[in-house]
Amino acid sequence: MIPDLPGLVFAAGLVFARVGSILMLMPGFAEPSIPVRIRLSFALLVALILGPVISPSLPAMPAEPLPIAGLVMGEMLIGLMIGGIARMLMAMAAIAGQVIGMQSGLAFAQTFDPSQGQQGAIFATLLNLTFLVLMFSTNLHHLLLLTTTNSYLVFPPGELPPMADAAAWALQAFTDAFRLGVQIAAPMIVFGLVFYLALGVLSRLMPQAQIFFIAMPSNIMVGLFILTISLGAMSAVWLDRMRQFAIDLN
Repeated sequence: MIPDLPGLVFAAGLVFARVGSILMLMPGFAEPSIPVRIRLSFALLVALILGPVISPSLPAMPAEPLPIAGLVMGEMLIGLMIGGIARMLMAMAAIAGQVIGMQSGLAFAQTFDPSQGQQGAIFATLLNLTFLVLMFSTNLHHLLLLTTTNSYLVFPPGELPPMADAAAWALQAFTDAFRLGVQIAAPMIVFGLVFYLALGVLSRLMPQAQIFFIAMPSNIMVGLFILTISLGAMSAVWLDRMRQFAIDLN
């Protein structure tokens, strides 16, 4: 007979509540293109592996069901907060891709984005897939998984994080996602400003010519060239920010 079976079930449920919530939103592990059963099985496997390591730090099982539900909800809230901020940083690719599309004249070129689960700008899809490939090829996903374990040191189980600090952390991640998204697209923004300014001057000099239709192929071609030579720097900016997010929790 297994001793203290209710306590084991309580500890397993408490670990899975946080780990499952994190992996439900973590970039690379929670993509809509991955079948739900595989994602759920992976979260159960990670919770099973981490259970013996984390169980000594878990609070004792309360005697009443209401405190048990409160502990589970608290762990889910912490997991959703960590996973949601990581997913928010992944939105940098969508922001940068949309800006790049507008500056290169391909804003209406839409394709299915597997990381967003919906139609998106073609450059946003390209950046999303590129960043995910780089995350796995540079072993950044190992650091993100380590973040799941070390989150129990930053946010002890059974204790809710200070709401003011959590809100400030989420706000900082949101502003970083927008700021870095624009920063990633900065080469294309500069190109767009110079290119459309030149078109404006040219249209004043030759008002009878259809400047926009003549220059559109050049806009697309030069935009793709600039994207090609700056894609490495764009990826480095995103990797540094995601690595910093993981280090902050380790």
